[in-house]
Amino acid sequence: MTDLSLSTATDPEATDRPVKPALWRGWRGRCPACGEGRMLEGYLKVRPACPACGETFSHHRADDGPAYMTILVVGHLMAPLLMWAFVEFRPSPWVLVTIFTAGCVGLSLFLLPRFKGALVALQWAKRMHGFGAPDGRD
Repeated sequence: MTDLSLSTATDPEATDRPVKPALWRGWRGRCPACGEGRMLEGYLKVRPACPACGETFSHHRADDGPAYMTILVVGHLMAPLLMWAFVEFRPSPWVLVTIFTAGCVGLSLFLLPRFKGALVALQWAKRMHGFGAPDGRD
């Protein structure tokens, strides 16, 4: 019985990492483990490790996920707004295209690094892709 409790206490899979705080930290571009260090260097490049606590981020596999989420959110927000603006105000097509192009680009540039940080933080919290192994291997 002692061996079971000892192995459970030292097993990295046994301890859950809180998902909501990790997602919030990732959304803000902070380390999901400590919340202090910056996760991203530049616009979208993930640092190899947290400068504050040393948590390695080299395991992440964000790939195209943040781009898909950004397209999904921007499309679902801007399409109804476009229809509403067209019906309500009847602007010139060029005015409509200019305003909504700028809005889509601006919203996409705002959301993309935040979704990337949140996705890497989710992978950290769920111990995916090597984040859970003590020696860095799956």
